[in-house]
Amino acid sequence: MARASTTSDAFNAIAEPRRREILTLLVARELPVGDLVVAMRLDQPSVSKHLRVLRDTGLVRVRRNGRHKFYSTNAEAIRPLHEWAATFERYWKNQLTRVKERAEEKMRAAQDHSNNHGSKEKS
Repeated sequence: MARASTTSDAFNAIAEPRRREILTLLVARELPVGDLVVAMRLDQPSVSKHLRVLRDTGLVRVRRNGRHKFYSTNAEAIRPLHEWAATFERYWKNQLTRVKERAEEKMRAAQDHSNNHGSKEKS
């Protein structure tokens, strides 16, 4: 089965770590490409290329102000990614809760064992 183009599928678009980094940087506020270049320590053409993929998939929006372009995240386009990831978050929270409960049971059992043996030694 052919893999979807990174420019048509949000999941493929965010498979690239630098694109995820761009989204992370844009969560707090909109930024011009120059600020992204500095923050990411990449050349401007590379950042622009990643921004184009994110823009083509709808994950970021661009606003023009004169000659400058400002980029921001598009929450509606990101929502399906979030909902998909939330499935795994619920799973891992459940798993971690179970691990915590087992560890607490073992600690209680060890304390009970220690208390029972400690009281026999004292008598």
